[in-house]
Amino acid sequence: MNAPHAPAATSSHPAAPGRRRLLLAGAGVAAAGAGAGLAWWRLQPEPVVDGAAEALWGQSFDTPGGGSLAVASLRGKPLLLNFWATWCPPCVEEMPMLDAFHQQHAGRGWTVLGLAIDQPSAVRQFLGRTPVRYPIGLAGLGGTELGRSLGNITGGLPFTVVFGPDGTVRQRKMGKLTPADLSAWASAS
Repeated sequence: MNAPHAPAATSSHPAAPGRRRLLLAGAGVAAAGAGAGLAWWRLQPEPVVDGAAEALWGQSFDTPGGGSLAVASLRGKPLLLNFWATWCPPCVEEMPMLDAFHQQHAGRGWTVLGLAIDQPSAVRQFLGRTPVRYPIGLAGLGGTELGRSLGNITGGLPFTVVFGPDGTVRQRKMGKLTPADLSAWASAS
């Protein structure tokens, strides 16, 4: 005779696997939210050091072509100052957009100034392959300190600072620019 089969064991919580998935998904969403919040917080520029904006207007930078660019020559009109490097992918990606912005808004007085935090030879080689029509200054490692004084304490790139015609800081952004950033800044000037 065959022994009767015992009924299959059932969980006292028939929804346990579904509940576990729900809890794991909730924990994942919470972790992602915390990560996004931390990233947002880290990408917020710190306050500008007293006198930093005024000090910028007194500086001069060598240019890739061998000349010199006095930042004071750009005062009196809106200025978008972009710190970048040839080895920084988001910096390189935003350069065509910055070039287009410079061309489209030059008639309204805007100037874009790129400050390269890089070796002069690397900048010259890069611009030979990927030219831009806005002025470039060779800031080298001193550019990192200038960026820090303008609120970029981490030294991350790209970092952009918008100055009003009066020479004061109006906007700052850590990280890659978007067309919406440029549009908002242009319409606010």
